[in-house]
Amino acid sequence: MNKEQRLNELKQIYSTLSEDKLKIVTPLIENAVFIESEMEKLQAIIESEGTVDEYQNGNNQFGKKASANLQGYNALVKSYNMINTRLEAMLPKKEKAESKLEKLMNE
Repeated sequence: MNKEQRLNELKQIYSTLSEDKLKIVTPLIENAVFIESEMEKLQAIIESEGTVDEYQNGNNQFGKKASANLQGYNALVKSYNMINTRLEAMLPKKEKAESKLEKLMNE
């Protein structure tokens, strides 16, 4: 699915929210779609290049460290999870899955 399709899919899910909530949700959705796209690109790079880079500082200092691509990917995952947590909290009531506790309280 391309970015535009994914954006439209998510906007449709939230389309019943009030105008005020849509002002909050829309940039979150746009950021989530962007991050999804970038994560896919980084995943492909990480799969082909690995997760470790070798480095040399000076003449005698060598070592290995997490690749810049992996560090970027990890940062995107954190942001993506935070955005999704906020989006999930704003799901229209009919879309939000009822938890076991909510079911018990509603009986």
